[in-house]
Formats: sequence, C-alpha cells, structure tokens
Amino acid sequence: MGWPLRRAARAGIDPPRNWAYLSVMFTVAALYHFTRFADPAALQGPLLATCEKARTTGSLLLAAEGINGTIAGDRGGIDTVLAHIRALPGCADLEWKESSATNKPFGRMKVRIKREIVTMGQPDVDPRARVGHYVAPEDWNALIAAPDVAVIDTRNDYEVSIGTFQGAIDPETRAFRDFPAWWEQNKQRFHNKRIAMFCTGGIRCEKSTNYLLGQGVEDVFHLKGGILKYLEEVPQEESLWQGECFVFDERVSVGHGLIEGPHGLCRACRRPLTPEDLTRAEYEEGVSCHRCIGENSEERRERFRERQKQIALAKARGERHLGAKR
Repeated sequence: MGWPLRRAARAGIDPPRNWAYLSVMFTVAALYHFTRFADPAALQGPLLATCEKARTTGSLLLAAEGINGTIAGDRGGIDTVLAHIRALPGCADLEWKESSATNKPFGRMKVRIKREIVTMGQPDVDPRARVGHYVAPEDWNALIAAPDVAVIDTRNDYEVSIGTFQGAIDPETRAFRDFPAWWEQNKQRFHNKRIAMFCTGGIRCEKSTNYLLGQGVEDVFHLKGGILKYLEEVPQEESLWQGECFVFDERVSVGHGLIEGPHGLCRACRRPLTPEDLTRAEYEEGVSCHRCIGENSEERRERFRERQKQIALAKARGERHLGAKR
C-alpha cells in the first residue's frame, strides 16, 4: 500500500475504485522556513537550476527572512530539491508537508526574490524571535472547543469561503497584509480570551502570532503544520473541519486525507468554484464567474477571452500556453 492509501486510511476515508491509478501520482511538497539569508539573490540561480534538473515544477520565494513555496514532481526530484534547500544557510531543520496530485499541479518552475516570503508589511514582526504556542493536530480540537478560546482564521476570504473550522472567526480579509488593521479594529472583542489561530500550512500564523505577542496579547496559540497537517492526521469522524481546504496549485482544494477536492478555479479572479458554480450563467471559462462578473470592465473581459482563445489553440497544437496554468 502506497503512502496516499495509508494517509486516506488514517483519515477514515473509503478508498475509491481507482486506487491502482492513484498509487502513481505527483508528490507535492509545501514548505517554509524562517532563517536569515544575507544574499537571497545569490541563492536564486543554483536553486532554480537544481529544480529544473530534478524536473520539479512549482513556485519558491526567497527573501532575507527565509524561503517559502510549493513544488511538485516525482519522488526522486522532490528529494533532490529538498536536500538542496536543507543545505542552505540555517535550513538544516527544514520541515515540509507532502500530499499528492493526480495531474500536474504546476505548469512551470519559478524561483523569485521577494521582500517577504509571506507579505504582512510589518517590519518589526520576526518569527525567529518568538511565536505563539504550537498545538499539535491531535490536541487542536480540545483547545478550540474551550469556552475561553477565540479561534481566528488568518487566511484570505476566498480561502475561507470553501472551508474552515467550526466556530472560527473569519476576518474577511482579501490579503494577509490586511490582518493587522483588522486586529486593531476588532481587538476589543477578544478581551480576556485566549487566541487560537490557523492557516493552510502554518507560515501566516508564524507572523500573526508574533504580531499579537508584540501587541501585548499573552495567550496565543497556533495549529502546528496548519490545516494540511490536521487533515492528514486527524480522522474524518473526529474532525472539526468543515468543507475543503484551498491550495495554491491546480488541485484548487483538498479534503480529509489530503484527497483532492471537487473545486475548479476562475482563471479571471483566481477564486475557487464549486461544480455548481461552473454551471451558473455568469461563468465563462477564463473570463468571469459569479464572484467577479461585476469587477471587470467589458474591455478587460475581452482581453481574457483572447487569452482563453490562445490557450485553447495552444492546447490543440499540443503545446502549453503560459497563461494556462499558474
């Protein structure tokens, strides 16, 4: 039995009929690590070359504060890239989370230099100094069920829309950098409360818990390994998670056992869509969905239509258009 099968079995999910096919998949590794890179740009070229030689695809971000991203490939390729990253300054204890995909999750490989590996826009925030108390997935349910605990989802509004924990507060932020302003406006709601925070893989909570500690909040907790680790380790019958978890690749969403979810993606606004959303009158592939139909001008939608036309022509030629996948 391969590792995707064992994972689903632990989550209490009945195996689908195509387990023989599912046992051969792309391995997807999500990772982040806060460390100090004196010259991130010097690391970019060798890292990209290693990824390309290993035939991995995905996106990795380098900044002075560390590394963040997701890659996909075969087992050997993933191991090669992870070994390279662990050899970078301060990355020997790198941790990552693995899942699988039946189709290629990314179209190409990108290694980019950024100001931050996850953008919060708070120069005084430094997760290397201190963060909230880590809570293991098996202990998370008891914590968030406690009456003196406020549970805050630190993800973006479109991520929360398809799944979150029971009773979690949705700040309705469009980007992570909006969180400090939301907290400033709402902090009085949480007087005398312990704060439990979560995100997809843990990186946003590293910064948000450090931020709250800097704001004088004493009891701050966050889910170790994020939602992905929880969905991997906590059986579905014991889970307090509702819905699916948005992921930033072609799978769009995953559920318990990290099994791929049913969601598609609007290529115009990058929001997740249910199968039912794809049948709505406002949906036009690559052009609009019911969420963004009023956000773009007709001129912009015409540009989207031309892009979608070129994608279809490239596909018919057996080629990949650069706009086809993220």
